[in-house]
Amino acid sequence: MATLAVSTDSLSTSPGKSFWQSGHAPTLIAAFLYFDVSFMVWVMLGPLAPIISKELGLDPAQKGMMVAIPTLAGAVLRIVNGLLSDRIGQKVTAIGNQLIVMAGLAFAWKFGIDTYAGTLALGVVLGFAGASFAIALPMAGRWYSGEHQGKAMGIAGMGNSGTVFASLFAALLAKAYGWTNVFGFALIPLALVFVYFVVAAKDSPDQPEPMKFSAYGKVLGEQDSWWFMLFYFVTFGGFVGLSTSLPTYWVDTFKVTPVIAGYCTAACVFAGSLLRPIGGAMADRFGGIKTLYAVYAMAAVLLALISTGPATLPLALVLFVAALGTLGVGNGAVFQLVPQRFRKEIGVMTGLVGFGGGVGGFYLASSLGMIKKATGSTSIGFLIFAGLAVVALIGLTAVKRRWRTTWGAAAQARI
Repeated sequence: MATLAVSTDSLSTSPGKSFWQSGHAPTLIAAFLYFDVSFMVWVMLGPLAPIISKELGLDPAQKGMMVAIPTLAGAVLRIVNGLLSDRIGQKVTAIGNQLIVMAGLAFAWKFGIDTYAGTLALGVVLGFAGASFAIALPMAGRWYSGEHQGKAMGIAGMGNSGTVFASLFAALLAKAYGWTNVFGFALIPLALVFVYFVVAAKDSPDQPEPMKFSAYGKVLGEQDSWWFMLFYFVTFGGFVGLSTSLPTYWVDTFKVTPVIAGYCTAACVFAGSLLRPIGGAMADRFGGIKTLYAVYAMAAVLLALISTGPATLPLALVLFVAALGTLGVGNGAVFQLVPQRFRKEIGVMTGLVGFGGGVGGFYLASSLGMIKKATGSTSIGFLIFAGLAVVALIGLTAVKRRWRTTWGAAAQARI
Protein backbone atom coordinates (compact mmCIF):
# COMPACT_ATOMS: atom_id res chain seq x y z
CA MET A 1 0.00 0.00 0.00
CA ALA A 2 1.37 3.34 -0.94
CA THR A 3 0.29 4.64 2.39
CA LEU A 4 3.59 4.01 4.14
CA ALA A 5 5.77 6.00 1.80
CA VAL A 6 6.95 9.02 3.75
CA SER A 7 8.97 11.98 2.64
CA THR A 8 11.23 13.46 5.26
CA ASP A 9 11.84 16.71 3.42
CA SER A 10 8.65 18.61 4.14
CA LEU A 11 7.22 17.14 7.28
CA SER A 12 6.08 19.55 9.93
CA THR A 13 8.66 18.25 12.40
CA SER A 14 11.93 20.06 13.01
CA PRO A 15 15.33 18.43 13.49
CA GLY A 16 16.45 18.36 17.09
CA LYS A 17 12.99 18.30 18.63
CA SER A 18 12.15 15.57 21.09
CA PHE A 19 9.77 12.87 19.97
CA TRP A 20 6.73 14.24 21.82
CA GLN A 21 7.47 17.80 20.64
CA SER A 22 7.55 16.72 17.02
CA GLY A 23 4.80 15.29 14.86
CA HIS A 24 1.19 15.29 16.02
CA ALA A 25 0.64 13.41 19.27
CA PRO A 26 -3.21 13.42 19.14
CA THR A 27 -3.10 11.67 15.77
CA LEU A 28 -0.55 9.17 17.03
CA ILE A 29 -2.75 8.32 20.01
CA ALA A 30 -5.85 8.13 17.83
CA ALA A 31 -4.08 5.81 15.37
CA PHE A 32 -2.95 3.52 18.19
CA LEU A 33 -6.42 3.34 19.74
CA TYR A 34 -8.08 2.75 16.37
CA PHE A 35 -5.63 -0.05 15.58
CA ASP A 36 -6.01 -1.56 19.06
CA VAL A 37 -9.81 -1.83 19.18
CA SER A 38 -9.89 -2.89 15.53
CA PHE A 39 -7.56 -5.82 16.14
CA MET A 40 -9.61 -6.70 19.21
CA VAL A 41 -12.77 -7.22 17.16
CA TRP A 42 -10.90 -8.63 14.15
CA VAL A 43 -10.04 -11.85 16.02
CA MET A 44 -13.04 -12.02 18.38
CA LEU A 45 -14.66 -14.94 16.57
CA GLY A 46 -11.67 -17.06 17.63
CA PRO A 47 -12.34 -17.03 21.39
CA LEU A 48 -16.08 -17.26 20.74
CA ALA A 49 -15.71 -20.19 18.33
CA PRO A 50 -16.13 -23.00 20.92
CA ILE A 51 -19.38 -21.42 22.12
CA ILE A 52 -20.76 -20.50 18.70
CA SER A 53 -19.92 -23.87 17.18
CA LYS A 54 -21.66 -25.73 20.00
CA GLU A 55 -24.83 -23.68 19.64
CA LEU A 56 -24.93 -23.79 15.83
CA GLY A 57 -23.71 -27.36 15.54
CA LEU A 58 -20.65 -26.58 13.40
CA ASP A 59 -18.18 -29.29 12.40
CA PRO A 60 -14.38 -28.75 12.73
CA ALA A 61 -14.02 -27.59 9.13
CA GLN A 62 -16.77 -25.01 9.56
CA LYS A 63 -15.22 -23.79 12.81
CA GLY A 64 -11.89 -23.37 11.07
CA MET A 65 -13.41 -21.47 8.17
CA MET A 66 -15.44 -19.23 10.49
CA VAL A 67 -12.35 -17.99 12.34
CA ALA A 68 -10.28 -17.80 9.13
CA ILE A 69 -12.60 -15.62 7.02
CA PRO A 70 -11.87 -12.34 8.92
CA THR A 71 -8.17 -12.91 8.29
CA LEU A 72 -8.60 -13.41 4.55
CA ALA A 73 -10.98 -10.45 4.25
CA GLY A 74 -8.56 -8.29 6.19
CA ALA A 75 -5.70 -9.29 3.88
CA VAL A 76 -7.59 -8.27 0.75
CA LEU A 77 -8.95 -5.09 2.28
CA ARG A 78 -5.48 -3.93 3.33
CA ILE A 79 -4.64 -3.35 -0.32
CA VAL A 80 -8.02 -1.68 -0.95
CA ASN A 81 -7.56 0.60 2.05
CA GLY A 82 -4.06 1.51 0.94
CA LEU A 83 -5.37 2.69 -2.40
CA LEU A 84 -8.31 4.55 -0.84
CA SER A 85 -6.10 6.26 1.73
CA ASP A 86 -3.98 7.73 -1.06
CA ARG A 87 -7.01 9.17 -2.81
CA ILE A 88 -9.41 10.32 -0.10
CA GLY A 89 -7.09 10.45 2.91
CA GLN A 90 -6.44 8.15 5.86
CA LYS A 91 -8.95 9.82 8.16
CA VAL A 92 -11.92 9.52 5.82
CA THR A 93 -10.98 5.93 4.95
CA ALA A 94 -10.64 5.05 8.63
CA ILE A 95 -14.00 6.62 9.51
CA GLY A 96 -15.68 4.63 6.76
CA ASN A 97 -14.11 1.38 7.94
CA GLN A 98 -15.07 2.01 11.56
CA LEU A 99 -18.68 2.74 10.63
CA ILE A 100 -18.89 -0.50 8.62
CA VAL A 101 -17.51 -2.55 11.51
CA MET A 102 -19.79 -0.92 14.08
CA ALA A 103 -22.84 -1.34 11.84
CA GLY A 104 -22.04 -5.02 11.33
CA LEU A 105 -21.58 -5.66 15.05
CA ALA A 106 -24.75 -3.72 15.89
CA PHE A 107 -26.73 -5.81 13.41
CA ALA A 108 -25.32 -9.07 14.82
CA TRP A 109 -26.09 -7.93 18.36
CA LYS A 110 -29.62 -6.70 17.60
CA PHE A 111 -30.82 -9.54 15.36
CA GLY A 112 -28.47 -12.34 16.36
CA ILE A 113 -26.75 -14.94 14.20
CA ASP A 114 -28.32 -18.35 13.87
CA THR A 115 -26.66 -19.80 10.77
CA TYR A 116 -23.16 -20.73 9.62
CA ALA A 117 -23.54 -18.37 6.66
CA GLY A 118 -24.28 -15.57 9.10
CA THR A 119 -20.98 -16.12 10.90
CA LEU A 120 -19.12 -15.97 7.58
CA ALA A 121 -20.88 -12.72 6.65
CA LEU A 122 -19.89 -11.20 9.98
CA GLY A 123 -16.34 -12.42 9.38
CA VAL A 124 -16.17 -10.46 6.14
CA VAL A 125 -17.31 -7.32 7.97
CA LEU A 126 -14.69 -7.87 10.67
CA GLY A 127 -12.11 -7.95 7.88
CA PHE A 128 -12.52 -4.16 7.69
CA ALA A 129 -11.19 -4.04 11.24
CA GLY A 130 -8.20 -6.19 10.33
CA ALA A 131 -7.42 -3.87 7.43
CA SER A 132 -6.87 -0.98 9.90
CA PHE A 133 -3.13 -1.76 9.64
CA ALA A 134 -3.11 -0.13 6.20
CA ILE A 135 -4.51 3.11 7.63
CA ALA A 136 -3.33 3.55 11.20
CA LEU A 137 0.40 3.05 10.65
CA PRO A 138 0.89 5.45 7.72
CA MET A 139 -1.44 7.98 9.32
CA ALA A 140 0.83 8.11 12.36
CA GLY A 141 4.11 7.75 10.49
CA ARG A 142 3.60 10.56 8.01
CA TRP A 143 3.59 13.12 10.80
CA TYR A 144 7.16 12.25 11.81
CA SER A 145 10.54 12.70 10.19
CA GLY A 146 13.00 9.84 9.74
CA GLU A 147 14.53 10.64 13.13
CA HIS A 148 11.30 9.76 14.95
CA GLN A 149 9.28 7.79 12.42
CA GLY A 150 10.37 4.40 13.73
CA LYS A 151 9.11 5.26 17.21
CA ALA A 152 5.82 6.57 15.86
CA MET A 153 5.23 3.48 13.74
CA GLY A 154 6.18 1.30 16.71
CA ILE A 155 3.69 2.99 19.01
CA ALA A 156 0.89 2.81 16.46
CA GLY A 157 1.82 -0.79 15.70
CA MET A 158 1.44 -1.77 19.34
CA GLY A 159 -2.27 -1.79 18.57
CA ASN A 160 -1.94 -5.48 17.71
CA SER A 161 -2.17 -5.96 21.48
CA GLY A 162 -5.93 -5.73 20.95
CA THR A 163 -5.84 -9.44 20.16
CA VAL A 164 -4.98 -10.05 23.81
CA PHE A 165 -8.12 -8.26 25.00
CA ALA A 166 -10.30 -10.37 22.75
CA SER A 167 -8.77 -13.54 24.16
CA LEU A 168 -9.14 -12.37 27.75
CA PHE A 169 -12.68 -11.02 27.74
CA ALA A 170 -14.75 -12.36 24.82
CA ALA A 171 -15.45 -15.81 26.30
CA LEU A 172 -15.82 -14.39 29.80
CA LEU A 173 -18.53 -11.95 28.66
CA ALA A 174 -20.17 -14.66 26.56
CA LYS A 175 -20.46 -16.92 29.60
CA ALA A 176 -22.06 -14.16 31.67
CA TYR A 177 -24.33 -12.51 29.09
CA GLY A 178 -24.54 -14.73 25.99
CA TRP A 179 -22.25 -14.66 22.98
CA THR A 180 -24.37 -12.38 20.79
CA ASN A 181 -24.25 -9.72 23.52
CA VAL A 182 -20.45 -9.70 23.24
CA PHE A 183 -20.91 -7.86 19.95
CA GLY A 184 -22.87 -5.20 21.81
CA PHE A 185 -20.20 -4.86 24.49
CA ALA A 186 -17.55 -4.49 21.78
CA LEU A 187 -19.41 -1.46 20.44
CA ILE A 188 -18.64 0.49 23.62
CA PRO A 189 -14.85 0.83 23.15
CA LEU A 190 -15.33 1.09 19.39
CA ALA A 191 -17.72 4.03 19.78
CA LEU A 192 -15.51 5.81 22.32
CA VAL A 193 -12.45 5.47 20.11
CA PHE A 194 -14.46 6.55 17.08
CA VAL A 195 -15.47 9.82 18.76
CA TYR A 196 -11.88 10.54 19.83
CA PHE A 197 -10.59 9.64 16.37
CA VAL A 198 -13.01 12.01 14.61
CA VAL A 199 -12.05 14.85 16.93
CA ALA A 200 -8.29 14.31 17.31
CA ALA A 201 -6.94 12.59 14.20
CA LYS A 202 -5.65 14.62 11.28
CA ASP A 203 -4.04 13.67 7.99
CA SER A 204 -0.47 14.89 7.64
CA PRO A 205 -0.04 17.84 5.26
CA ASP A 206 2.79 15.88 3.66
CA GLN A 207 1.14 13.32 1.37
CA PRO A 208 2.80 11.44 -1.50
CA GLU A 209 1.29 11.24 -4.94
CA PRO A 210 -1.49 8.63 -5.13
CA MET A 211 -0.11 5.26 -6.08
CA LYS A 212 -1.69 3.59 -9.10
CA PHE A 213 -2.95 0.04 -8.88
CA SER A 214 -0.49 -0.85 -11.65
CA ALA A 215 2.32 -0.23 -9.18
CA TYR A 216 1.38 -3.49 -7.45
CA GLY A 217 1.81 -5.38 -10.70
CA LYS A 218 5.20 -3.78 -11.30
CA VAL A 219 6.50 -4.75 -7.87
CA LEU A 220 5.09 -8.27 -8.23
CA GLY A 221 7.40 -8.65 -11.21
CA GLU A 222 10.30 -8.60 -8.76
CA GLN A 223 11.32 -12.05 -7.52
CA ASP A 224 12.15 -10.72 -4.07
CA SER A 225 8.55 -9.57 -3.58
CA TRP A 226 7.39 -13.16 -3.59
CA TRP A 227 10.10 -14.21 -1.15
CA PHE A 228 9.03 -11.56 1.33
CA MET A 229 5.40 -12.57 0.95
CA LEU A 230 6.40 -16.16 1.71
CA PHE A 231 8.45 -15.13 4.73
CA TYR A 232 5.53 -13.15 6.17
CA PHE A 233 3.07 -15.89 5.17
CA VAL A 234 4.86 -18.07 7.71
CA THR A 235 5.56 -15.55 10.49
CA PHE A 236 2.45 -13.36 10.61
CA GLY A 237 0.28 -16.08 9.10
CA GLY A 238 1.38 -18.43 11.85
CA PHE A 239 0.81 -15.79 14.51
CA VAL A 240 -2.71 -14.74 13.51
CA GLY A 241 -3.74 -18.23 12.41
CA LEU A 242 -2.83 -19.67 15.80
CA SER A 243 -4.36 -16.69 17.60
CA THR A 244 -7.78 -17.48 16.13
CA SER A 245 -7.46 -21.29 16.25
CA LEU A 246 -6.07 -21.84 19.73
CA PRO A 247 -9.30 -21.28 21.72
CA THR A 248 -10.89 -24.19 19.86
CA TYR A 249 -7.72 -26.26 20.22
CA TRP A 250 -7.66 -25.89 24.02
CA VAL A 251 -11.33 -26.79 24.35
CA ASP A 252 -11.20 -29.77 21.99
CA THR A 253 -7.89 -31.19 23.18
CA PHE A 254 -7.91 -30.58 26.92
CA LYS A 255 -11.65 -30.14 27.57
CA VAL A 256 -11.17 -26.81 29.34
CA THR A 257 -13.91 -24.17 29.44
CA PRO A 258 -13.93 -21.43 26.77
CA VAL A 259 -12.92 -18.93 29.47
CA ILE A 260 -9.80 -20.90 30.40
CA ALA A 261 -9.09 -21.39 26.72
CA GLY A 262 -9.22 -17.61 26.33
CA TYR A 263 -6.72 -17.09 29.12
CA CYS A 264 -4.34 -19.65 27.61
CA THR A 265 -4.64 -18.01 24.19
CA ALA A 266 -4.06 -14.56 25.68
CA ALA A 267 -0.74 -15.73 27.16
CA CYS A 268 0.38 -16.99 23.75
CA VAL A 269 -0.79 -13.90 21.85
CA PHE A 270 0.82 -11.59 24.41
CA ALA A 271 4.18 -13.27 23.81
CA GLY A 272 3.90 -12.79 20.05
CA SER A 273 2.83 -9.15 20.36
CA LEU A 274 5.52 -8.30 22.91
CA LEU A 275 8.34 -9.85 20.92
CA ARG A 276 7.52 -8.23 17.57
CA PRO A 277 9.42 -4.99 18.31
CA ILE A 278 12.18 -7.03 19.92
CA GLY A 279 12.46 -8.92 16.65
CA GLY A 280 13.07 -5.66 14.83
CA ALA A 281 15.71 -4.69 17.39
CA MET A 282 17.40 -8.09 17.06
CA ALA A 283 17.45 -7.69 13.29
CA ASP A 284 19.08 -4.28 13.69
CA ARG A 285 21.67 -5.75 16.03
CA PHE A 286 22.44 -9.12 14.43
CA GLY A 287 21.04 -8.73 10.92
CA GLY A 288 17.64 -9.58 9.51
CA ILE A 289 18.74 -12.73 7.71
CA LYS A 290 20.47 -14.18 10.77
CA THR A 291 17.44 -13.41 12.89
CA LEU A 292 15.06 -15.07 10.42
CA TYR A 293 17.32 -18.11 10.21
CA ALA A 294 16.85 -18.63 13.93
CA VAL A 295 13.13 -17.87 13.71
CA TYR A 296 12.32 -20.40 11.00
CA ALA A 297 14.50 -23.10 12.52
CA MET A 298 12.93 -22.68 15.95
CA ALA A 299 9.40 -22.37 14.54
CA ALA A 300 9.83 -25.59 12.56
CA VAL A 301 11.05 -27.49 15.62
CA LEU A 302 8.34 -26.11 17.92
CA LEU A 303 5.50 -26.76 15.46
CA ALA A 304 6.82 -30.28 14.83
CA LEU A 305 6.80 -30.91 18.59
CA ILE A 306 3.26 -29.55 18.81
CA SER A 307 2.20 -31.89 16.01
CA THR A 308 3.11 -34.88 18.22
CA GLY A 309 0.25 -33.93 20.55
CA PRO A 310 1.56 -32.59 23.90
CA ALA A 311 0.14 -34.78 26.66
CA THR A 312 -0.59 -32.04 29.19
CA LEU A 313 -1.99 -28.52 29.07
CA PRO A 314 1.07 -26.92 30.75
CA LEU A 315 3.43 -28.54 28.22
CA ALA A 316 1.25 -27.47 25.29
CA LEU A 317 1.02 -23.94 26.70
CA VAL A 318 4.82 -23.67 26.98
CA LEU A 319 5.25 -24.86 23.38
CA PHE A 320 2.63 -22.49 21.99
CA VAL A 321 3.94 -19.49 23.96
CA ALA A 322 7.40 -20.23 22.57
CA ALA A 323 6.02 -20.72 19.04
CA LEU A 324 4.02 -17.49 18.94
CA GLY A 325 6.87 -15.60 20.57
CA THR A 326 9.23 -16.90 17.89
CA LEU A 327 6.83 -15.94 15.12
CA GLY A 328 6.46 -12.49 16.70
CA VAL A 329 10.24 -12.02 16.48
CA GLY A 330 10.00 -13.04 12.83
CA ASN A 331 7.32 -10.44 12.12
CA GLY A 332 9.62 -7.70 13.33
CA ALA A 333 12.62 -9.08 11.43
CA VAL A 334 10.77 -9.29 8.10
CA PHE A 335 9.85 -5.62 8.29
CA GLN A 336 13.41 -4.72 9.14
CA LEU A 337 14.45 -6.15 5.77
CA VAL A 338 11.61 -4.98 3.52
CA PRO A 339 12.48 -1.23 3.61
CA GLN A 340 16.12 -2.03 2.80
CA ARG A 341 15.24 -3.90 -0.38
CA PHE A 342 12.28 -1.77 -1.48
CA ARG A 343 13.12 1.74 -0.31
CA LYS A 344 11.13 3.51 -3.03
CA GLU A 345 8.29 1.00 -3.07
CA ILE A 346 7.90 0.52 0.68
CA GLY A 347 4.22 1.46 0.65
CA VAL A 348 3.23 -1.02 -2.03
CA MET A 349 5.45 -3.73 -0.58
CA THR A 350 4.03 -3.31 2.91
CA GLY A 351 0.58 -3.88 1.49
CA LEU A 352 1.65 -6.94 -0.47
CA VAL A 353 3.64 -8.44 2.37
CA GLY A 354 0.72 -7.80 4.74
CA PHE A 355 -1.56 -9.50 2.23
CA GLY A 356 0.75 -12.51 2.20
CA GLY A 357 0.64 -12.69 5.99
CA GLY A 358 -3.13 -12.53 6.01
CA VAL A 359 -3.40 -15.32 3.47
CA GLY A 360 -1.06 -17.37 5.65
CA GLY A 361 -3.33 -16.86 8.64
CA PHE A 362 -6.37 -17.86 6.60
CA TYR A 363 -4.61 -20.98 5.35
CA LEU A 364 -3.48 -22.13 8.79
CA ALA A 365 -6.81 -21.56 10.56
CA SER A 366 -8.91 -23.12 7.81
CA SER A 367 -6.56 -26.06 7.19
CA LEU A 368 -6.47 -27.01 10.87
CA GLY A 369 -10.26 -27.24 10.85
CA MET A 370 -10.44 -29.25 7.64
CA ILE A 371 -7.70 -31.64 8.75
CA LYS A 372 -9.36 -32.08 12.14
CA LYS A 373 -12.61 -33.02 10.39
CA ALA A 374 -10.87 -35.45 8.02
CA THR A 375 -8.51 -37.16 10.48
CA GLY A 376 -9.87 -36.39 13.94
CA SER A 377 -6.66 -34.54 14.85
CA THR A 378 -4.88 -31.30 13.98
CA SER A 379 -1.43 -32.94 14.09
CA ILE A 380 -0.92 -33.09 10.32
CA GLY A 381 -1.89 -29.42 10.02
CA PHE A 382 0.79 -28.34 12.47
CA LEU A 383 3.34 -30.60 10.79
CA ILE A 384 2.58 -29.12 7.36
CA PHE A 385 3.06 -25.60 8.70
CA ALA A 386 6.35 -26.71 10.27
CA GLY A 387 7.29 -27.85 6.77
CA LEU A 388 6.43 -24.41 5.41
CA ALA A 389 8.83 -22.90 7.97
CA VAL A 390 11.51 -25.21 6.56
CA VAL A 391 10.63 -24.06 3.04
CA ALA A 392 11.07 -20.45 4.18
CA LEU A 393 14.43 -21.39 5.70
CA ILE A 394 15.55 -23.00 2.43
CA GLY A 395 14.35 -19.95 0.50
CA LEU A 396 16.30 -17.66 2.80
CA THR A 397 19.40 -19.73 2.16
CA ALA A 398 18.83 -19.46 -1.58
CA VAL A 399 18.66 -15.67 -1.63
CA LYS A 400 21.00 -14.62 1.16
CA ARG A 401 24.19 -14.47 -0.90
CA ARG A 402 22.60 -12.42 -3.66
CA TRP A 403 21.00 -10.10 -1.10
CA ARG A 404 24.24 -9.60 0.80
CA THR A 405 26.21 -8.78 -2.32
CA THR A 406 23.68 -6.38 -3.84
CA TRP A 407 21.18 -4.26 -1.88
CA GLY A 408 22.23 -5.72 1.48
CA ALA A 409 25.93 -4.97 1.14
CA ALA A 410 27.49 -4.39 4.54
CA ALA A 411 28.37 -0.82 3.65
CA GLN A 412 24.69 -0.02 3.13
CA ALA A 413 22.70 -2.04 5.64
CA ARG A 414 22.90 -4.81 8.21
CA ILE A 415 20.99 -7.83 7.02
